[in-house]
Amino acid sequence: MSIERLRSHLARRALIRAQRNNFDLASLPTSIFPKASLFPLQRNGLDPVPMLDARRVAAPISRVKLPFKFRVWLVMGHEEARAVLADATGYSTDIRHLMGTSGPATAGDIGGLGFTDPPDHTRLRHLLTPEFTRRRLARLQPRITEIVDDRLGMVQALGPRVDLTEHFCHTVPFMVICELLGVSYDSGDFQALGKARFDVTKGGPGSLGAVSRSRDRLLEEVRRQRVEPGDGLIGQIIREHGDEISDHELSGLADGVLTGGFETTASMLALGMVLLLRSDEHLRLLRDEPAAVDGVVEEMLRYLTVVQMAFPRFAKEDHDLFGMHIREGDVLLVSLSAANRDSRLGAGMDTFDPHRAPTPHLAFGHGFHRCVGAELARMELRTALPAMARRFPQMRLAVPEDELNFHRLALVYGLDELPVMLGPTSR
Repeated sequence: MSIERLRSHLARRALIRAQRNNFDLASLPTSIFPKASLFPLQRNGLDPVPMLDARRVAAPISRVKLPFKFRVWLVMGHEEARAVLADATGYSTDIRHLMGTSGPATAGDIGGLGFTDPPDHTRLRHLLTPEFTRRRLARLQPRITEIVDDRLGMVQALGPRVDLTEHFCHTVPFMVICELLGVSYDSGDFQALGKARFDVTKGGPGSLGAVSRSRDRLLEEVRRQRVEPGDGLIGQIIREHGDEISDHELSGLADGVLTGGFETTASMLALGMVLLLRSDEHLRLLRDEPAAVDGVVEEMLRYLTVVQMAFPRFAKEDHDLFGMHIREGDVLLVSLSAANRDSRLGAGMDTFDPHRAPTPHLAFGHGFHRCVGAELARMELRTALPAMARRFPQMRLAVPEDELNFHRLALVYGLDELPVMLGPTSR
């Protein structure tokens, strides 16, 4: 028996036992999944593995063989992905029916906007969205600039060789999101939990366990601010809508903000720097042409698509989708990284072109589950990347790019370390 057939056999046995005791997604290790099914979360450096592109070209929607009792579809085409993500009535994102009643993540621990359906989703998003308008976020711009400048000074003091991931790319968005929420960012373990929640190499217990622990931390903070509301988002919602939202719901919203605003932006900063350091022209464009910054950031978001997969969708009824018959209960996994490189969007979608005209992308998702913090992420990228290019105009990677430690399996793709040589500093 081959290794892959043995893996599949053991997976089926594990699932049979799990289903007898109520199926629990959080208890499943990554090892039960056939290796051939993990390619949507794998990359070669900055690029999705060739199999993902080949599968999309052959069929924008196709079945994925997994050892589950339900059918799973992978949606890879841009048009097809937008259609699924925009459907607010035909699909559910509520995964509580797949969670057990004990362990690191139970049904009660799953919350926030990502795993909530209307009308609860509509009510909760209505409370959150006003805080993320461009006008409201503008008040954070001076603080974002201050954080970036302070961290660049720290990086300069640590040079000439520095790990940007640890000292800049992770620290900046973590401090910004804590500033937004109104919570202390002094705790290193809280930051570590934010990173661990997107690492699926250990399966459900590792990722969802980190989610549960960070939710517990935020629940404590919400309860504290019920008594003494702070100046951040948590305190603002308590003051304006205190009777309309429970502690668990508010901690879920705060957790969603942390999810969407920390590791994702941290990964964009790290991978974005790798991309920029491939060419002096890329750095010069950010350093010397302020009008080009917005376009460069949008193309970077499309090309890198660090959030590789959207929240899973569960079909509510039988229907046809671009020629495929979807049954009630089927799971649809939307590959954002594949959709954003769909050749039907235009020529050269598998390359990074900082001069490309704006291309519609799904880096922040689409539809009513689109990332509420998209504008905040853009603000941070538009501030941090040009500031880095100006401060260190001759920065270089300290190791060859193919020796960088990219994440092996992650819902949010990124780097463990980004060692660079700073070079001469420009004031």
